[in-house]
Amino acid sequence: MWRRLSRIVRSFVGFFISVGENPELILEQNIRDMNDQVPRMNDSIAMVKANVTLLEKEEAKYKNDVNNLTAKIKAAIQGGRDDLAGSFAVQLEQLRGALARTQGQLATANAAFEKAMAVKRAFMLEKERKTQQALNAIRDYRRAQWQKKVADSMEQFEVAGISQTHDEMVSKIEEMTAVNEARMEMALGNVDQQKFKIEEEAEQLRAGELVKQFKAEMGLVSPDPSPAAAQKTIGGAEAQKTL
Repeated sequence: MWRRLSRIVRSFVGFFISVGENPELILEQNIRDMNDQVPRMNDSIAMVKANVTLLEKEEAKYKNDVNNLTAKIKAAIQGGRDDLAGSFAVQLEQLRGALARTQGQLATANAAFEKAMAVKRAFMLEKERKTQQALNAIRDYRRAQWQKKVADSMEQFEVAGISQTHDEMVSKIEEMTAVNEARMEMALGNVDQQKFKIEEEAEQLRAGELVKQFKAEMGLVSPDPSPAAAQKTIGGAEAQKTL
């Protein structure tokens, strides 16, 4: 009983450990984790792209403002308004500085976007490779589990199934046969064999006498003298000798 209880406890512990370390479940979770990373990566790339778009719009606005101020400066100079031209020139200088900074940020943002896209492409390729590898491994694992079940079934069939039952039954029948043979020998040994032999011979003699009587009745043989007649004959012969 204790062994059975211990076996049950070990089986439960082994079951939970095997479930926790099941390669199929772990690989399936890895595939789900990689798939979950794609939307987050897309969100990050979308933010980088949005920054590029904003900087492009800001660059276009600064370029437009630079063009407008340049035209105003030229118009002020042609109109003899150097004071306005100087004021516009100061603003133009500031705009050109802001435009240069924006263009630098835009170049950085474009580089970041290209890098993000390259990272995504590499991730997608690696994701596809690992997913295919995981699926192949899962198929191999399932095939191995099936083969293990078949092997376990065959081992149980050979060890604890028909073979064991067959051997046990054959051994039991052989044992019963040996015991019964020994009992038969002992029983026959206790019988008076000589008595049976004498009775058998007496039965044969009686049968022979009956056959002789039938032959005598049929006239096939002369009847034997009866014991009384034979006695009488022997007695008369002795009397005559005496006389």
